[in-house]
Amino acid sequence: MRLKPHILLRKNPFLLLLMTGLLVACDTSMTDLQQFVAQTKQRSSGDVEPLPEFPKYESFIYDSTQLRDPFKELSKLAQKQGQPEDTGPRPDAARQKQPLEFFPLDSLKMVGVLRQKQTQWGLVKAPDGAIHRVLKGHYAGKNHGKIENVNETQIALVELVPDGLGNWVKREAKLSLGEE
Repeated sequence: MRLKPHILLRKNPFLLLLMTGLLVACDTSMTDLQQFVAQTKQRSSGDVEPLPEFPKYESFIYDSTQLRDPFKELSKLAQKQGQPEDTGPRPDAARQKQPLEFFPLDSLKMVGVLRQKQTQWGLVKAPDGAIHRVLKGHYAGKNHGKIENVNETQIALVELVPDGLGNWVKREAKLSLGEE
């Protein structure tokens, strides 16, 4: 059933009176808008701050003739410049890799120690969930990390990392018990 507005107004005189009151209450004058426009026009246009001073642009000329070629290996470049090849530490390429060398050192976690007679083993958890026993002389991590010491709280290692010039540098690292 659909109600028509003119029938609704005739049947309810209060509604008719309310609608009439609302229409009369509407103010059609725009005096407040006219006052705002007048106040805005009276403002001085000199209130705007001046533009900031910018430093003068200085051009730069890029000259790459004195720089090294970024597409040549640094080790070959050092050899060509007459620098002797480093005789420092190098990883043993003939040595067979141990299981913990297939994981980055920061993904390994020391979870405890195990003593059997006079031998103290370090227990290391690999990312695959396996627990490995390690001793001094074993290897761990992808940077040829050799275990130097195992005690109750940590496993100390010495890694061999490339220096970018074809040489290798020793770096100390550790796995601590309870590190997350």
